[in-house]
Amino acid sequence: MEAAMLQLTGIKKNFGPVTVLRGVDLEVRAGEVHALLGENGAGKSTLMKILCGIVRPDAGEIRIDGQPCRFDSYRAAIAGGVGVVFQEFSLIPYLDAVDNMFLARELRSRWGWLQRAAMRRRAQEIIGQLGVAIPLDVPVCKLSVAQQQFVEIAKALALDARILVLDEPTATLTPAEVEHLFAVMRSLRAQGVAIIFISHHLEEIFEICDRITVLRDGAYVATCATAEVDQARLVEMMVGRRIENCFPPKPAKGGEGEGEVVLEVHALQLRRQAPVSQFQLRRGEILGFAGLVGSGRTETVLAMLGAHAALSCKLSMHGVPLRFADPAQALQAGIGLLPESRKEQGLITSFSILHNVSLNNYGKYRLGGLFLDRRREQQATEAAMQRVRVKAPGAQVRVDTLSGGNQQKVVIARWINHAMKVLIFDEPTRGIDVGAKSEIYQLMREFTAQGYSILMISSELPEVVGMADRVCVFRGGGIVATLEGEAVNAEEIMTHATTGRIRHAA
Repeated sequence: MEAAMLQLTGIKKNFGPVTVLRGVDLEVRAGEVHALLGENGAGKSTLMKILCGIVRPDAGEIRIDGQPCRFDSYRAAIAGGVGVVFQEFSLIPYLDAVDNMFLARELRSRWGWLQRAAMRRRAQEIIGQLGVAIPLDVPVCKLSVAQQQFVEIAKALALDARILVLDEPTATLTPAEVEHLFAVMRSLRAQGVAIIFISHHLEEIFEICDRITVLRDGAYVATCATAEVDQARLVEMMVGRRIENCFPPKPAKGGEGEGEVVLEVHALQLRRQAPVSQFQLRRGEILGFAGLVGSGRTETVLAMLGAHAALSCKLSMHGVPLRFADPAQALQAGIGLLPESRKEQGLITSFSILHNVSLNNYGKYRLGGLFLDRRREQQATEAAMQRVRVKAPGAQVRVDTLSGGNQQKVVIARWINHAMKVLIFDEPTRGIDVGAKSEIYQLMREFTAQGYSILMISSELPEVVGMADRVCVFRGGGIVATLEGEAVNAEEIMTHATTGRIRHAA
Protein backbone atom coordinates (compact mmCIF):
# COMPACT_ATOMS: atom_id res chain seq x y z
CA MET A 1 0.00 0.00 0.00
CA GLU A 2 1.26 3.45 -0.93
CA ALA A 3 2.37 5.57 2.02
CA ALA A 4 0.17 8.53 2.94
CA MET A 5 1.41 12.01 2.04
CA LEU A 6 -0.83 13.50 4.74
CA GLN A 7 -1.72 11.94 8.08
CA LEU A 8 -3.96 13.45 10.75
CA THR A 9 -4.09 11.27 13.85
CA GLY A 10 -6.25 11.58 16.95
CA ILE A 11 -7.32 15.19 16.24
CA LYS A 12 -9.47 16.60 19.04
CA LYS A 13 -11.05 20.03 19.38
CA ASN A 14 -13.43 21.63 21.88
CA PHE A 15 -14.98 25.07 21.63
CA GLY A 16 -15.83 25.76 25.25
CA PRO A 17 -18.14 22.99 26.47
CA VAL A 18 -18.88 21.83 22.90
CA THR A 19 -16.82 18.92 21.57
CA VAL A 20 -16.36 19.32 17.82
CA LEU A 21 -13.73 16.66 17.03
CA ARG A 22 -13.34 13.43 18.97
CA GLY A 23 -9.99 11.94 17.98
CA VAL A 24 -10.39 12.03 14.19
CA ASP A 25 -7.99 10.22 11.84
CA LEU A 26 -7.45 11.01 8.15
CA GLU A 27 -4.88 9.70 5.66
CA VAL A 28 -4.52 11.05 2.12
CA ARG A 29 -2.12 9.66 -0.45
CA ALA A 30 -0.23 11.51 -3.15
CA GLY A 31 -2.07 11.42 -6.45
CA GLU A 32 -5.54 10.68 -5.09
CA VAL A 33 -8.81 12.54 -4.70
CA HIS A 34 -10.03 11.77 -1.20
CA ALA A 35 -13.62 12.59 -0.22
CA LEU A 36 -14.35 13.88 3.28
CA LEU A 37 -18.03 13.29 4.01
CA GLY A 38 -20.39 13.96 6.88
CA GLU A 39 -23.48 15.91 7.79
CA ASN A 40 -23.28 19.61 8.60
CA GLY A 41 -21.77 19.80 12.06
CA ALA A 42 -19.83 16.55 11.64
CA GLY A 43 -16.52 18.42 11.99
CA LYS A 44 -15.26 18.49 8.39
CA SER A 45 -14.61 22.23 8.16
CA THR A 46 -13.02 22.39 11.62
CA LEU A 47 -10.68 19.54 10.70
CA MET A 48 -9.62 21.38 7.54
CA LYS A 49 -9.13 24.64 9.45
CA ILE A 50 -6.81 22.75 11.80
CA LEU A 51 -4.88 21.37 8.82
CA CYS A 52 -4.34 24.84 7.34
CA GLY A 53 -3.41 26.57 10.60
CA ILE A 54 -6.56 28.64 11.16
CA VAL A 55 -7.64 26.62 14.23
CA ARG A 56 -5.30 24.92 16.71
CA PRO A 57 -6.16 21.38 17.85
CA ASP A 58 -6.43 20.44 21.51
CA ALA A 59 -4.77 17.09 20.81
CA GLY A 60 -3.52 14.99 17.93
CA GLU A 61 -0.76 15.06 15.34
CA ILE A 62 -0.33 16.17 11.72
CA ARG A 63 2.33 14.57 9.52
CA ILE A 64 3.28 15.44 5.94
CA ASP A 65 5.58 12.96 4.20
CA GLY A 66 6.01 11.32 7.58
CA GLN A 67 7.33 14.45 9.26
CA PRO A 68 5.39 15.99 12.19
CA CYS A 69 4.19 19.53 11.58
CA ARG A 70 1.80 22.01 13.12
CA PHE A 71 0.97 25.22 11.30
CA ASP A 72 0.31 28.23 13.51
CA SER A 73 -1.12 30.32 10.64
CA TYR A 74 -2.59 29.91 7.16
CA ARG A 75 0.52 31.57 5.73
CA ALA A 76 2.64 28.84 7.33
CA ALA A 77 0.33 26.17 5.84
CA ILE A 78 0.72 27.70 2.39
CA ALA A 79 4.50 27.63 2.82
CA GLY A 80 4.14 23.97 3.78
CA GLY A 81 2.33 23.17 0.52
CA VAL A 82 -1.30 23.27 1.68
CA GLY A 83 -3.91 25.20 -0.32
CA VAL A 84 -7.62 25.56 0.50
CA VAL A 85 -10.68 26.62 -1.47
CA PHE A 86 -13.03 27.59 1.35
CA GLN A 87 -16.81 27.09 1.23
CA GLU A 88 -17.25 30.78 2.06
CA PHE A 89 -15.48 33.01 -0.46
CA SER A 90 -12.33 34.72 0.83
CA LEU A 91 -12.01 37.19 -2.04
CA ILE A 92 -11.53 40.96 -1.68
CA PRO A 93 -14.58 42.19 -3.63
CA TYR A 94 -13.08 45.43 -4.99
CA LEU A 95 -9.85 43.86 -6.27
CA ASP A 96 -9.68 42.16 -9.64
CA ALA A 97 -9.03 38.45 -10.17
CA VAL A 98 -5.25 38.88 -10.60
CA ASP A 99 -4.84 40.88 -7.39
CA ASN A 100 -6.95 38.34 -5.49
CA MET A 101 -4.98 35.40 -6.80
CA PHE A 102 -1.64 36.91 -5.76
CA LEU A 103 -2.75 38.77 -2.63
CA ALA A 104 0.15 38.82 -0.10
CA ARG A 105 2.21 36.75 -2.58
CA GLU A 106 2.76 39.35 -5.29
CA LEU A 107 5.51 38.74 -7.83
CA ARG A 108 8.24 41.35 -7.48
CA SER A 109 11.53 42.12 -9.18
CA ARG A 110 14.85 41.99 -7.33
CA TRP A 111 14.41 45.72 -6.66
CA GLY A 112 10.91 45.23 -5.18
CA TRP A 113 8.91 46.45 -8.19
CA LEU A 114 5.53 44.81 -8.71
CA GLN A 115 5.57 42.54 -11.78
CA ARG A 116 1.98 42.98 -12.90
CA ALA A 117 2.54 41.65 -16.41
CA ALA A 118 4.03 38.42 -15.04
CA MET A 119 1.16 38.02 -12.57
CA ARG A 120 -1.38 38.56 -15.31
CA ARG A 121 0.27 35.98 -17.58
CA ARG A 122 0.30 33.45 -14.75
CA ALA A 123 -3.35 34.21 -13.92
CA GLN A 124 -4.37 33.76 -17.55
CA GLU A 125 -2.49 30.45 -17.67
CA ILE A 126 -4.23 29.09 -14.54
CA ILE A 127 -7.70 30.29 -15.55
CA GLY A 128 -7.08 28.82 -19.00
CA GLN A 129 -6.50 25.46 -17.30
CA LEU A 130 -9.97 25.74 -15.77
CA GLY A 131 -11.52 26.24 -19.20
CA VAL A 132 -13.63 29.24 -18.22
CA ALA A 133 -13.80 32.86 -19.31
CA ILE A 134 -13.12 35.34 -16.51
CA PRO A 135 -12.42 39.04 -17.18
CA LEU A 136 -9.24 39.97 -15.34
CA ASP A 137 -9.66 43.75 -15.25
CA VAL A 138 -12.89 44.14 -13.27
CA PRO A 139 -13.50 43.89 -9.52
CA VAL A 140 -14.56 40.37 -8.56
CA CYS A 141 -17.78 41.77 -7.06
CA LYS A 142 -18.85 42.42 -10.66
CA LEU A 143 -18.42 38.75 -11.56
CA SER A 144 -21.12 36.08 -11.30
CA VAL A 145 -21.09 33.76 -8.31
CA ALA A 146 -19.82 30.91 -10.52
CA GLN A 147 -16.99 33.10 -11.86
CA GLN A 148 -16.04 34.08 -8.30
CA GLN A 149 -15.93 30.39 -7.41
CA PHE A 150 -13.43 29.78 -10.22
CA VAL A 151 -11.32 32.72 -9.05
CA GLU A 152 -11.18 31.02 -5.63
CA ILE A 153 -10.09 27.78 -7.30
CA ALA A 154 -7.52 29.61 -9.44
CA LYS A 155 -6.20 31.34 -6.32
CA ALA A 156 -5.55 27.93 -4.73
CA LEU A 157 -3.95 26.56 -7.90
CA ALA A 158 -1.63 29.57 -7.98
CA LEU A 159 -0.12 28.29 -4.73
CA ASP A 160 1.29 25.20 -6.49
CA ALA A 161 0.03 23.29 -3.46
CA ARG A 162 0.98 19.64 -2.92
CA ILE A 163 -2.11 19.19 -0.72
CA LEU A 164 -5.27 20.87 -2.01
CA VAL A 165 -8.52 21.12 -0.04
CA LEU A 166 -11.71 21.83 -2.03
CA ASP A 167 -14.63 22.61 0.31
CA GLU A 168 -17.93 22.52 -1.65
CA PRO A 169 -16.30 23.91 -4.84
CA THR A 170 -19.17 22.85 -7.13
CA ALA A 171 -22.06 24.43 -5.20
CA THR A 172 -22.46 27.33 -7.65
CA LEU A 173 -21.29 25.67 -10.88
CA THR A 174 -23.22 24.40 -13.89
CA PRO A 175 -22.76 20.76 -14.97
CA ALA A 176 -20.38 21.86 -17.75
CA GLU A 177 -18.33 23.94 -15.29
CA VAL A 178 -18.19 21.00 -12.89
CA GLU A 179 -16.76 18.87 -15.67
CA HIS A 180 -14.08 21.52 -16.31
CA LEU A 181 -13.18 21.43 -12.63
CA PHE A 182 -13.06 17.63 -12.56
CA ALA A 183 -10.74 17.63 -15.57
CA VAL A 184 -8.40 19.97 -13.68
CA MET A 185 -8.60 17.73 -10.59
CA ARG A 186 -7.69 14.68 -12.68
CA SER A 187 -4.72 16.56 -14.12
CA LEU A 188 -3.54 17.55 -10.64
CA ARG A 189 -4.01 13.98 -9.43
CA ALA A 190 -1.80 12.76 -12.29
CA GLN A 191 0.87 15.24 -11.12
CA GLY A 192 0.87 13.67 -7.64
CA VAL A 193 -1.20 16.31 -5.83
CA ALA A 194 -3.21 15.02 -2.84
CA ILE A 195 -6.75 16.44 -3.06
CA ILE A 196 -9.31 16.49 -0.25
CA PHE A 197 -12.77 16.96 -1.73
CA ILE A 198 -15.78 17.98 0.40
CA SER A 199 -19.19 17.81 -1.25
CA HIS A 200 -22.78 17.01 -0.36
CA HIS A 201 -23.39 15.77 -3.92
CA LEU A 202 -22.81 12.03 -3.62
CA GLU A 203 -22.91 11.51 -7.40
CA GLU A 204 -19.81 13.76 -7.62
CA ILE A 205 -18.04 11.64 -5.02
CA PHE A 206 -18.51 8.52 -7.11
CA GLU A 207 -17.40 10.28 -10.29
CA ILE A 208 -14.14 11.85 -9.11
CA CYS A 209 -12.99 10.36 -5.78
CA ASP A 210 -10.72 7.38 -5.17
CA ARG A 211 -11.36 6.91 -1.44
CA ILE A 212 -13.81 8.26 1.14
CA THR A 213 -13.52 9.11 4.83
CA VAL A 214 -16.78 9.60 6.75
CA LEU A 215 -17.22 11.63 9.94
CA ARG A 216 -20.30 11.69 12.17
CA ASP A 217 -20.86 13.94 15.19
CA GLY A 218 -17.17 14.87 15.27
CA ALA A 219 -15.98 11.26 15.27
CA TYR A 220 -14.23 9.11 12.69
CA VAL A 221 -16.56 6.46 11.20
CA ALA A 222 -14.68 4.74 8.37
CA THR A 223 -12.39 5.05 5.35
CA CYS A 224 -13.20 2.99 2.26
CA ALA A 225 -12.51 2.77 -1.45
CA THR A 226 -15.22 4.43 -3.53
CA ALA A 227 -15.72 1.26 -5.54
CA GLU A 228 -16.57 -0.68 -2.36
CA VAL A 229 -19.67 1.31 -1.31
CA ASP A 230 -22.92 2.65 -2.76
CA GLN A 231 -24.90 5.80 -1.99
CA ALA A 232 -27.24 4.08 0.45
CA ARG A 233 -24.32 2.78 2.51
CA LEU A 234 -22.63 6.20 2.55
CA VAL A 235 -25.80 7.91 3.72
CA GLU A 236 -26.22 5.33 6.46
CA MET A 237 -22.63 5.93 7.63
CA MET A 238 -23.11 9.72 7.63
CA VAL A 239 -26.45 9.93 9.44
CA GLY A 240 -26.38 6.73 11.46
CA ARG A 241 -29.58 5.47 9.87
CA ARG A 242 -30.84 4.35 6.47
CA ILE A 243 -32.83 6.89 4.45
CA GLU A 244 -34.88 4.81 2.02
CA ASN A 245 -36.31 7.69 -0.01
CA CYS A 246 -35.08 11.25 0.24
CA PHE A 247 -38.21 12.69 -1.40
CA PRO A 248 -41.65 12.37 0.20
CA PRO A 249 -44.41 11.08 -2.10
CA LYS A 250 -46.17 13.62 -4.26
CA PRO A 251 -49.86 14.14 -3.46
CA ALA A 252 -52.48 12.51 -5.64
CA LYS A 253 -54.26 14.75 -8.12
CA GLY A 254 -57.81 15.90 -7.54
CA GLY A 255 -57.63 17.10 -3.93
CA GLU A 256 -59.90 19.80 -2.55
CA GLY A 257 -58.86 23.27 -3.70
CA GLU A 258 -56.68 21.94 -6.50
CA GLY A 259 -56.57 24.31 -9.43
CA GLU A 260 -57.13 27.45 -7.36
CA VAL A 261 -54.64 29.98 -8.72
CA VAL A 262 -52.94 31.91 -5.92
CA LEU A 263 -50.34 33.81 -7.96
CA GLU A 264 -50.25 34.38 -11.70
CA VAL A 265 -47.61 36.08 -13.79
CA HIS A 266 -49.29 37.08 -17.03
CA ALA A 267 -46.26 38.56 -18.81
CA LEU A 268 -42.77 39.20 -17.44
CA GLN A 269 -39.85 40.05 -19.70
CA LEU A 270 -36.44 40.71 -18.20
CA ARG A 271 -34.90 42.32 -21.29
CA ARG A 272 -35.37 42.64 -25.01
CA GLN A 273 -34.98 39.42 -26.98
CA ALA A 274 -35.66 37.37 -23.80
CA PRO A 275 -38.71 35.09 -23.69
CA VAL A 276 -41.86 36.50 -22.12
CA SER A 277 -42.49 34.39 -19.00
CA GLN A 278 -45.98 33.30 -17.97
CA PHE A 279 -46.89 30.93 -15.16
CA GLN A 280 -49.45 30.11 -12.49
CA LEU A 281 -48.81 29.05 -8.91
CA ARG A 282 -51.67 27.03 -7.46
CA ARG A 283 -52.75 26.41 -3.90
CA GLY A 284 -51.03 23.42 -2.28
CA GLU A 285 -48.47 22.78 -5.04
CA ILE A 286 -44.73 23.00 -5.51
CA LEU A 287 -43.90 24.74 -8.78
CA GLY A 288 -40.29 24.14 -9.84
CA PHE A 289 -38.10 26.63 -11.70
CA ALA A 290 -35.36 24.71 -13.55
CA GLY A 291 -32.61 25.71 -15.96
CA LEU A 292 -28.91 26.32 -16.15
CA VAL A 293 -27.18 28.94 -14.01
CA GLY A 294 -27.77 32.32 -15.69
CA SER A 295 -30.98 31.24 -17.40
CA GLY A 296 -33.03 33.87 -15.56
CA ARG A 297 -34.76 31.85 -12.82
CA THR A 298 -33.79 33.98 -9.81
CA GLU A 299 -33.91 37.23 -11.80
CA THR A 300 -37.50 36.48 -12.82
CA VAL A 301 -38.55 35.94 -9.20
CA LEU A 302 -36.75 39.08 -8.03
CA ALA A 303 -38.35 41.11 -10.83
CA MET A 304 -41.73 39.78 -9.78
CA LEU A 305 -41.04 40.94 -6.20
CA GLY A 306 -39.85 44.40 -7.29
CA ALA A 307 -36.21 43.71 -6.44
CA HIS A 308 -34.84 43.44 -10.00
CA ALA A 309 -35.37 45.57 -13.08
CA ALA A 310 -37.60 44.16 -15.81
CA LEU A 311 -38.75 45.40 -19.18
CA SER A 312 -42.32 44.49 -18.29
CA CYS A 313 -44.10 42.74 -15.42
CA LYS A 314 -47.82 41.95 -15.12
CA LEU A 315 -49.07 39.75 -12.30
CA SER A 316 -52.03 39.11 -10.03
CA MET A 317 -52.79 37.40 -6.72
CA HIS A 318 -56.16 35.69 -6.28
CA GLY A 319 -57.23 37.40 -9.50
CA VAL A 320 -56.39 40.92 -8.31
CA PRO A 321 -53.84 42.77 -10.52
CA LEU A 322 -50.74 43.87 -8.59
CA ARG A 323 -47.37 45.48 -9.20
CA PHE A 324 -44.80 45.32 -6.42
CA ALA A 325 -42.53 48.37 -6.26
CA ASP A 326 -40.28 46.65 -3.71
CA PRO A 327 -40.06 43.38 -1.71
CA ALA A 328 -41.77 45.02 1.30
CA GLN A 329 -44.99 45.21 -0.70
CA ALA A 330 -44.64 41.56 -1.69
CA LEU A 331 -44.16 40.72 1.97
CA GLN A 332 -47.36 42.55 2.87
CA ALA A 333 -49.15 40.55 0.16
CA GLY A 334 -48.06 37.30 1.83
CA ILE A 335 -44.99 36.26 -0.20
CA GLY A 336 -41.87 35.14 1.67
CA LEU A 337 -38.48 34.57 0.00
CA LEU A 338 -35.82 32.13 1.17
CA PRO A 339 -32.89 33.53 -0.84
CA GLU A 340 -30.14 31.61 -2.58
CA SER A 341 -27.52 32.89 -0.13
CA ARG A 342 -29.15 32.49 3.29
CA LYS A 343 -26.11 33.79 5.18
CA GLU A 344 -25.78 36.99 3.16
CA GLN A 345 -29.40 37.71 2.28
CA GLY A 346 -31.63 35.63 4.54
CA LEU A 347 -30.13 35.88 8.01
CA ILE A 348 -28.21 38.12 10.36
CA THR A 349 -25.94 35.35 11.58
CA SER A 350 -24.58 37.26 14.58
CA PHE A 351 -28.15 37.62 15.91
CA SER A 352 -30.04 35.02 17.91
CA ILE A 353 -32.68 32.71 16.47
CA LEU A 354 -35.31 34.79 18.26
CA HIS A 355 -34.23 38.06 16.66
CA ASN A 356 -33.97 36.47 13.20
CA VAL A 357 -37.44 34.94 13.45
CA SER A 358 -38.84 38.24 14.74
CA LEU A 359 -37.45 40.27 11.83
CA ASN A 360 -40.35 41.78 9.85
CA ASN A 361 -42.68 40.67 12.67
CA TYR A 362 -42.20 43.22 15.42
CA GLY A 363 -45.52 44.93 14.72
CA LYS A 364 -47.46 41.98 16.13
CA TYR A 365 -45.58 42.19 19.46
CA ARG A 366 -46.11 45.88 20.15
CA LEU A 367 -47.82 47.06 23.34
CA GLY A 368 -49.36 50.50 22.97
CA GLY A 369 -47.05 51.31 20.07
CA LEU A 370 -44.02 51.87 22.32
CA PHE A 371 -43.01 48.58 23.94
CA LEU A 372 -42.61 44.99 22.86
CA ASP A 373 -44.31 42.03 24.49
CA ARG A 374 -41.14 39.99 24.96
CA ARG A 375 -42.99 37.03 26.44
CA ARG A 376 -45.25 36.80 23.41
CA GLU A 377 -42.25 37.14 21.11
CA GLN A 378 -40.47 34.29 22.92
CA GLN A 379 -43.54 32.05 22.78
CA ALA A 380 -44.15 32.73 19.08
CA THR A 381 -40.50 32.05 18.23
CA GLU A 382 -40.43 28.78 20.18
CA ALA A 383 -43.66 27.69 18.49
CA ALA A 384 -42.21 28.45 15.04
CA MET A 385 -38.96 26.62 15.92
CA GLN A 386 -40.93 23.59 17.03
CA ARG A 387 -43.09 23.65 13.92
CA VAL A 388 -40.12 23.55 11.53
CA ARG A 389 -38.03 21.38 13.90
CA VAL A 390 -35.04 23.67 14.49
CA LYS A 391 -32.44 21.76 16.50
CA ALA A 392 -30.99 24.21 19.03
CA PRO A 393 -30.79 24.54 22.85
CA GLY A 394 -33.07 27.58 22.76
CA ALA A 395 -34.24 30.69 20.96
CA GLN A 396 -31.36 32.79 22.32
CA VAL A 397 -28.70 30.75 20.48
CA ARG A 398 -26.76 32.68 17.81
CA VAL A 399 -27.59 31.60 14.27
CA ASP A 400 -23.92 31.33 13.23
CA THR A 401 -23.52 28.38 15.64
CA LEU A 402 -26.15 26.33 13.78
CA SER A 403 -25.68 23.88 10.93
CA GLY A 404 -26.68 24.88 7.40
CA GLY A 405 -29.90 22.89 7.60
CA ASN A 406 -30.97 24.52 10.85
CA GLN A 407 -30.08 27.98 9.51
CA GLN A 408 -32.39 27.32 6.58
CA LYS A 409 -35.12 26.25 9.00
CA VAL A 410 -34.74 29.56 10.88
CA VAL A 411 -35.51 31.47 7.65
CA ILE A 412 -38.54 29.22 7.10
CA ALA A 413 -39.64 29.80 10.71
CA ARG A 414 -39.59 33.57 10.13
CA TRP A 415 -42.02 33.37 7.23
CA ILE A 416 -44.24 30.82 8.97
CA ASN A 417 -44.32 33.16 11.97
CA HIS A 418 -45.26 36.00 9.62
CA ALA A 419 -48.21 34.00 8.21
CA MET A 420 -46.90 33.91 4.64
CA LYS A 421 -48.93 31.76 2.28
CA VAL A 422 -46.60 31.83 -0.73
CA LEU A 423 -43.05 30.64 -0.03
CA ILE A 424 -40.25 31.01 -2.58
CA PHE A 425 -37.35 28.62 -1.97
CA ASP A 426 -34.25 29.61 -3.99
CA GLU A 427 -31.79 26.66 -3.91
CA PRO A 428 -33.42 25.30 -0.71
CA THR A 429 -30.81 22.64 0.05
CA ARG A 430 -27.57 24.21 -1.20
CA GLY A 431 -24.75 23.41 1.24
CA ILE A 432 -27.02 21.13 3.30
CA ASP A 433 -26.24 17.50 4.07
CA VAL A 434 -28.37 14.60 2.93
CA GLY A 435 -30.12 14.09 6.26
CA ALA A 436 -31.11 17.75 6.54
CA LYS A 437 -32.24 17.74 2.90
CA SER A 438 -34.74 15.01 3.69
CA GLU A 439 -36.10 17.10 6.57
CA ILE A 440 -36.46 20.23 4.39
CA TYR A 441 -38.29 18.21 1.72
CA GLN A 442 -40.66 16.78 4.33
CA LEU A 443 -41.39 20.28 5.66
CA MET A 444 -42.17 21.53 2.16
CA ARG A 445 -44.70 18.74 1.63
CA GLU A 446 -46.24 19.39 5.04
CA PHE A 447 -46.69 23.06 4.15
CA THR A 448 -48.37 22.34 0.81
CA ALA A 449 -50.70 19.87 2.55
CA GLN A 450 -51.68 22.77 4.83
CA GLY A 451 -52.53 24.98 1.85
CA TYR A 452 -49.26 26.85 1.32
CA SER A 453 -48.00 27.40 -2.22
CA ILE A 454 -44.29 26.91 -2.90
CA LEU A 455 -42.18 28.16 -5.80
CA MET A 456 -38.86 26.27 -5.78
CA ILE A 457 -35.79 27.33 -7.75
CA SER A 458 -33.19 24.58 -7.94
CA SER A 459 -30.10 23.68 -9.95
CA GLU A 460 -30.31 20.04 -8.81
CA LEU A 461 -32.26 17.98 -11.31
CA PRO A 462 -33.07 15.13 -8.90
CA GLU A 463 -34.49 17.72 -6.50
CA VAL A 464 -36.64 19.31 -9.20
CA VAL A 465 -37.94 15.95 -10.44
CA GLY A 466 -38.45 14.57 -6.93
CA MET A 467 -40.22 17.59 -5.44
CA ALA A 468 -41.96 19.67 -8.13
CA ASP A 469 -45.56 18.99 -9.15
CA ARG A 470 -45.02 21.13 -12.26
CA VAL A 471 -41.82 22.60 -13.71
CA CYS A 472 -41.13 25.83 -15.60
CA VAL A 473 -37.93 25.46 -17.62
CA PHE A 474 -35.83 28.57 -18.23
CA ARG A 475 -33.45 29.38 -21.05
CA GLY A 476 -32.10 32.69 -22.33
CA GLY A 477 -33.70 34.81 -19.60
CA GLY A 478 -37.22 33.39 -19.47
CA ILE A 479 -39.55 30.39 -19.46
CA VAL A 480 -39.40 28.24 -22.61
CA ALA A 481 -41.55 25.31 -21.41
CA THR A 482 -43.89 24.26 -18.61
CA LEU A 483 -43.94 20.54 -17.80
CA GLU A 484 -46.25 18.42 -15.70
CA GLY A 485 -47.13 14.80 -15.09
CA GLU A 486 -44.86 12.27 -16.79
CA ALA A 487 -43.01 15.10 -18.59
CA VAL A 488 -41.37 16.10 -15.27
CA ASN A 489 -38.18 14.11 -15.82
CA ALA A 490 -34.48 14.92 -16.14
CA GLU A 491 -34.24 14.26 -19.88
CA GLU A 492 -37.19 16.49 -20.78
CA ILE A 493 -36.02 19.32 -18.51
CA MET A 494 -32.45 19.29 -19.85
CA THR A 495 -33.68 19.15 -23.47
CA HIS A 496 -35.60 22.39 -23.00
CA ALA A 497 -32.90 23.98 -20.83
CA THR A 498 -30.09 23.38 -23.32
CA THR A 499 -31.54 22.98 -26.80
CA GLY A 500 -35.15 24.08 -26.61
CA ARG A 501 -36.27 26.77 -29.03
CA ILE A 502 -36.46 30.19 -27.39
CA ARG A 503 -39.66 32.01 -28.21
CA HIS A 504 -38.57 35.66 -28.49
CA ALA A 505 -41.00 38.43 -27.79
CA ALA A 506 -42.36 40.23 -30.79
